[in-house]
Amino acid sequence: MRNLSSGRSSYSYWLSVHVLALFLALLISGECSAVATPTSGIRPGAPINPSVKDRPNDEGGAIEITWEASFDDTRGRGIVRSYSILRSTEAVSGFEKVGEVDSGRGRYLFVDDGVENGKRHFYKLVSQTSSGAISEPCIIGPISASAQWFHSERWNMLIALIIVSASVLTFISMARKGRDLYIRPIAGLQAVDEAVGRATEMGRPVLYIPGILDMDDVQTIAGVAILGRVARKTAEYETPLTVPVSRSVVMSAAQETVKEAYWDVGKPDAFHPEMVRYLTDDQFGFAAGVDGIMLREKPATVFFQGAFYAESLILAETGHSIGAVQIAGTAMTSQLPFFVTACDYTLIGEELFAAGAYLTEDPRLLGSLKGQDVAKGLAIVFILIGIILETAGFHWLTEFLTVN
Repeated sequence: MRNLSSGRSSYSYWLSVHVLALFLALLISGECSAVATPTSGIRPGAPINPSVKDRPNDEGGAIEITWEASFDDTRGRGIVRSYSILRSTEAVSGFEKVGEVDSGRGRYLFVDDGVENGKRHFYKLVSQTSSGAISEPCIIGPISASAQWFHSERWNMLIALIIVSASVLTFISMARKGRDLYIRPIAGLQAVDEAVGRATEMGRPVLYIPGILDMDDVQTIAGVAILGRVARKTAEYETPLTVPVSRSVVMSAAQETVKEAYWDVGKPDAFHPEMVRYLTDDQFGFAAGVDGIMLREKPATVFFQGAFYAESLILAETGHSIGAVQIAGTAMTSQLPFFVTACDYTLIGEELFAAGAYLTEDPRLLGSLKGQDVAKGLAIVFILIGIILETAGFHWLTEFLTVN
């Protein structure tokens, strides 16, 4: 009996020694560990399963660090107060703190958005107690950030881009083959020839104002494109043309446009650079200068085609006071009411941009305009279908169309 008891005691003793040795080995190891600690004065357990990756679907410069809560942060222990994230370009030194996350969750995510694209980075992740004790560090990496070519969650935008591009290219091809594309008549553009003819009959000039912004604005570009058509008509009818501008680059572009128009109709000698006049960059100084031209020269027709601000009503009222036929066009919604009130014809919003295709009948412009109209029609159809499906309780189309 004594021998049996002695054998069991010896077995229990050696089992205890082995368990204690295993515990101490895990505690002092440098690996990321989840070993619990009995007191807050000793190192807490390290974060579990740390991982690092380049943040997806972005333009670079950001890295995601994820981990699970330390054993001392779960099961009601509450020893871990926070987690610190350190970054370095070296694997063993040079780490600097880039962020801290408070404890209290099961799964953690930290986004480091201050990294340099294409450069290797290492991260050190430690858990910290309220007394300042920290766990053995988990070093993860290397990892580098990069920009993605395509946002994998925005398939709706890719499909929309393919549809619009295919529509535009198809109609451009049709226009180049001589297919007659229907464009809705725009009253203000149909009145261009009549307005220039009126000025010719009265023996008075045509005044054309391509807005007050520079050539980097799309409305100014559209205004200069329409100027080319008006200049061709004034050249054919031998009607004086005056183009006051408020930007030097616009002056150069307008001079070349008018010059080319006069060459196209075979009357290059009728062109004079003084037709395009630079007044001033000052907004109301320009408005005062144009008003002076109106009152002195009494133009029979006035065109306002481009971007306008608070001077729009001042100019339009002066033109109305001298009895001129006025054709305005702008995409500045705040100024449209003034033009509609004081002018005879007004191109509203996109009609200004469609004017170039409408007047020149260029196949590329006509095809592009028609293709965009078809794409807008499809968008309206999708919206209507979405309304019907939402009403019926089906949300899949709405969710697909509204992915960010």
